[in-house]
Amino acid sequence: MAATSPSHPPSAPFIVTGELPVDIFSWSNSLRAEHFPPERNHLKAHVTLFHSFAPSLREELPRFLAKMAGEFAAPQAEVTGVMDLGQGTAIALRSPGLMAVRERIAEHFWDMLTRQDQGGKKLHITIQNKVTRAEALALQQQLHALLPLRRFAFTGLGLHLYRNPHWDAVGTWKFRGKEGA
Repeated sequence: MAATSPSHPPSAPFIVTGELPVDIFSWSNSLRAEHFPPERNHLKAHVTLFHSFAPSLREELPRFLAKMAGEFAAPQAEVTGVMDLGQGTAIALRSPGLMAVRERIAEHFWDMLTRQDQGGKKLHITIQNKVTRAEALALQQQLHALLPLRRFAFTGLGLHLYRNPHWDAVGTWKFRGKEGA
């Protein structure tokens, strides 16, 4: 692909995600398809770890993500409930292991992180966004009774190029190490 070749570096920022197992992805993606405004639903269900890495990291970032995936075991996680996004709704997640992976990535690239990516992170899967406050509250109330406690393990790290509003997949690295939990 010419857009990512060494002679034509990408001009779009990179996004890093925690990759979901098939069952959790399918479940959350169906909720997203049902509740996200269709005219704005350009993405599949995902867990964003970093929103914007500079295009200049096109060589270092994939290498470092591969290293992290090789060092860490698949981080355990659980669905903890509903997250209020103001004008949207998300599935709240808890995963100290994935947060440890994120912290290692953040330490390595600290000087290159945006303010948004330097701040605290609450893991979640957005299933509704940019709706009225009343619509968001109605869905949150509905989901509180329906969201089962689910435990799972993240399967890897994903890297994407942001192509407003779409994302182009760059690569995925499976967790295969022994560190973390």
